[in-house]
Amino acid sequence: MFCVYVLYSFSAKRLYTGMTSDLITRFKFHNEKSTKGHTIRYRPWYCIHVEFFSTKSEALLREKELKSGKGRDWIKSNIIPQYL
Repeated sequence: MFCVYVLYSFSAKRLYTGMTSDLITRFKFHNEKSTKGHTIRYRPWYCIHVEFFSTKSEALLREKELKSGKGRDWIKSNIIPQYL
């Protein structure tokens, strides 16, 4: 099972979209364990959206869609307002 997730930093008003087969471990790395990379600057991250897929290729395709301009607009208009 693979999932595509969207993280949001309320303090920095930043989005991060990723794909993984182990969401809990990956989320811990974003918020606690990583010592370098993009996400450490905007901690804490909150998981605001998750979609599950049976194949890696489906998940990668959806991740790519969400990272596009239309995908970011969809997140900003449909997902983020639920948390503000």
